[in-house]
Amino acid sequence: MSDAFCSDCKRATEVVFDRSAGDAICSECGLVLESHSIDETSEWRTFANESGNNDAVRVGGPNNPLLNDGGLSTVIAKPNGESVDFLSSAVNRWQKHGSNPDRGLILAFKTIDTMAERLGLVPIIKDRANEIYKRVQDQKSSRGRNQDALLAACLYIACRQEDKPRTVKEICSVANGATKKEIGRAKEYIVKQLGLENGGQSVEMGTIHAGDFMRRFCSNLGMNHQAVKAAQESVKKSEEFDIRRSPITIAAAVIYIITQLSDDKKPLKDISVATGVAEGTIKNSYKDLYPHVSKIIPTWYAEEEDLKNLCNP
Repeated sequence: MSDAFCSDCKRATEVVFDRSAGDAICSECGLVLESHSIDETSEWRTFANESGNNDAVRVGGPNNPLLNDGGLSTVIAKPNGESVDFLSSAVNRWQKHGSNPDRGLILAFKTIDTMAERLGLVPIIKDRANEIYKRVQDQKSSRGRNQDALLAACLYIACRQEDKPRTVKEICSVANGATKKEIGRAKEYIVKQLGLENGGQSVEMGTIHAGDFMRRFCSNLGMNHQAVKAAQESVKKSEEFDIRRSPITIAAAVIYIITQLSDDKKPLKDISVATGVAEGTIKNSYKDLYPHVSKIIPTWYAEEEDLKNLCNP
């Protein structure tokens, strides 16, 4: 903190510097006295074996603890999609001969990063997927397996662990050709190897609920706020009944019911595309939900007379 004249307080007051925003703020009234100031503090990284009083030389980005070299090498993609490591011309020649033990990991992390970006996932999910893949590789038992399916399965598990689940079909859409069946097998292999279902060395995968997918599915369909709120309440209420359908299928069926009760009805085909659930499966799930609609659908959204007008399966 330092002193500066505040035009609002009409006197010299203490100033607080918000370095993340580059603002100088009056500590008395909160007025921004100066914006976009330059942060002149040190940008160096200091290592443990160096003197605490001396600044280290400037280096690159933060270390990656999952890599043996700390992640100091960089992977640059060529126009044709092939990737190669560059650190210096000498290191480049060394890596071309396959001497870099982290080469496979770097390329795998790059693939996970690309998949996560295409799905709009937050960085913590990507980091979790990287960690899972590293642990699988450390066990040295995945040789010969479909790497694209393994990477996709790691991302699927990471989404589950961070309570941001994605359907296998969504993961499959960014999985470089790996099929749903291959990803499913890879997921089972990883769970078995790492013991995730029993706690293992990591948190449990957790249970998937239909509500986990609801907001995203509704957004894909362009549903209005009231319809989204009704769908979320309905799907939560549906958990009180013994409906033996997958959470994703129940979510799709609830959306179908909600849209049929609104002025903005959605075709079954559109719901199928948005949720990734086959039209026939949605119809069958609708049959299971139909006997309970009066208890599932919020009364503020639809009256009893409206429910009677629903198509009888």
